[in-house]
Amino acid sequence: MFDGSGAEPAPADVVVEDGRIVAVGRGLDGDESVECAGCSVLPGLFDCHVHVTITRFDMMRVVQTPFSYQFYEAAQNLQTMLRLGITSARDAGGAALGVKQALADGLIDGPRLQVSLVMLSQTGGHGDDWMPCGGVLPLFLPHPGRPSPIVDGPEEMRRKVRELVRDGADVIKVATSGGVLSPRTDPRRAHFRADELDALVDEATAAGRFVMAHAQATDGIKNAVRAGVRSIEHGIWLDDEAIEMMLERGTWLVPTLLAPQGVIDAAEAGAAIAESSVQKSREVIAAHRESFRRAVEAGVKVAMGTDCPVAPHGENLRELALMCEHGAMSPLDAWRAATSGAAQLLGVDDQLGTLDPGKRADIVVLDGSLGELDGLAARVREVWRDGVRVAGAPTTS
Repeated sequence: MFDGSGAEPAPADVVVEDGRIVAVGRGLDGDESVECAGCSVLPGLFDCHVHVTITRFDMMRVVQTPFSYQFYEAAQNLQTMLRLGITSARDAGGAALGVKQALADGLIDGPRLQVSLVMLSQTGGHGDDWMPCGGVLPLFLPHPGRPSPIVDGPEEMRRKVRELVRDGADVIKVATSGGVLSPRTDPRRAHFRADELDALVDEATAAGRFVMAHAQATDGIKNAVRAGVRSIEHGIWLDDEAIEMMLERGTWLVPTLLAPQGVIDAAEAGAAIAESSVQKSREVIAAHRESFRRAVEAGVKVAMGTDCPVAPHGENLRELALMCEHGAMSPLDAWRAATSGAAQLLGVDDQLGTLDPGKRADIVVLDGSLGELDGLAARVREVWRDGVRVAGAPTTS
């Protein structure tokens, strides 16, 4: 058993009753048993950066798909994540309150979900869907409950944050730099000024919401950290000062190492992705992985996120192997980033993230050792959420 704390796995039994863990130890008993010989038992996993209403980042496919189709795709993608052992997730743009409510009411099945609705962007920023032809091709078409993401100036920012909170956002997302997938932005350039970001964080804090920042450029990262964001998403160009600032303020990093490779893989498979985006993906991979390695070495707090479907839903667990590539992280540290670390980032560590008595019984049974990170998706044998088996074949007796 790996309890999620980062401690070495050890033989143990986990006793569950009424959806809660009631005991952990050796030689425990229960009315029903699940035999886990040859397996690793660990807490339910988290993905802190997904987009569940999209299945593939292919703009031609998006514009030719009926508007309402996205909600059925969300149901399928959430079920795919659950089968991987991901019992909690944070949607980084796309899913609105209705998707979260459908999960809570049992209309669809999947991980518990925190939603951000949209990513706030300055005019001409990473979330501005204006195209060089002069048209607008929105990836997330505004609709009731999912407002336009474009905002300029501190007063507009305050109003927009209040609108997002009204519409059900659990977390506020903002783009403080350009990005790879927006053809007219430079991921090395910072977006929004300090007064705009200060207004955003002030309003979000007043509403009891954390802020997550799409931040790839060095200056965009620093501006976000100064303003008090909770997490830096991607963090491609981290310099020593940015890392030190994150350490001082306790800012989290959600690296999404899978995302740039996912863009390249999709383009090579024939997806309609702008050549500028493919080229930017090729250019950032080395810097991205080096920034991550240096951040981990310095002690920056890390939580797992994938940016799926930039790489397809179902490949989420590939992120763990990438986090350990070239010794950047140990396997147990990566698992911790996907369990207790992620729970802390999302503010739910009092209920989830570790296998401790009193916590909700989200449990994954994985064939083989946690030290082996290849082929993880096929090795997830059973998934339990709140003490109920939600994926995998029954092995109870």
